[in-house]
Amino acid sequence: MDAMSETQPANPLLTGLKRGLLHRCPNCGDGRLYMRYLKVDPECEACGHELASYPADDGPAYFTILLIGHLVVAPLLFFPWIWEAPPMLVAPVTLTLLATLTLLTLPRVKGAVIGTLWAMRMRKAENTAT
Repeated sequence: MDAMSETQPANPLLTGLKRGLLHRCPNCGDGRLYMRYLKVDPECEACGHELASYPADDGPAYFTILLIGHLVVAPLLFFPWIWEAPPMLVAPVTLTLLATLTLLTLPRVKGAVIGTLWAMRMRKAENTAT
C-alpha cells in the first residue's frame, strides 16, 4: 500500500524535511522512521509506506560532519582558551562535545535526507533479476 500519490502535500520538500527531522514517516507523518538508533523501519507502521527503499547511504554522515565542522569546530577555534589551555584538558572536553553533538545530529540529518528523497521520489530500483 503506497499512498504517496493520494496524500501529496502542497510543498513535499518542506514536508519531507520537517517529518524527517522529527523522525516520522515522510509520507504520513504519523509512523516512526527508525526502529533503532539509525536503523530505518522497513515500512511505516501507520500507512504501510516502504521506508527502506530510500538509499540515504553516506549522505547523512557527510552532511553531519559538514554541519558540525562549520557550526562548532570553526567558531570554537576563535576562543582563546582553545589555544591557551593545556592540551590534556582541551582534547577530552572538545572531543566529548563533538562526539555528543554528532551522535545527536546524525539521526536528524538522516531523517531529513530520507524526507528529501521521498519528496524527490528517489527510491531504490527493485531487483528484477530472477
